[in-house]
Amino acid sequence: MAPKRFSPLYQSIYGLVRQIPSGYVSTYGRIAQLCGCTARTVGFAMAALPVGSDVPWQRVINRQGRVSPRTDGEGNLLQQALLEAEGLNFDSCQRLDLVVCSWNFAQAEDADT
Repeated sequence: MAPKRFSPLYQSIYGLVRQIPSGYVSTYGRIAQLCGCTARTVGFAMAALPVGSDVPWQRVINRQGRVSPRTDGEGNLLQQALLEAEGLNFDSCQRLDLVVCSWNFAQAEDADT
């Protein structure tokens, strides 16, 4: 079976998500802003990823610093476990401190120059 082909927009989204290093996160809204789409579109792009993808989907969370619930009921538990394995700590309300752990994409651009 041939690999799944994604639209140029989805490819742009995945390219940004691949830039987020272990131990950091970004929000659906921030990625949407950088790609010129909606946060919902970023969510659809993350949901479209095949199992085993090299895109670190777990590093994209909502603007409240939380893992968004999944329709299957368990994907959010996996996402939180993966983030915790990367050293991120959730507070008692299941939120990450976005001031501390948000990836600033300008950091990557500065490193390239």
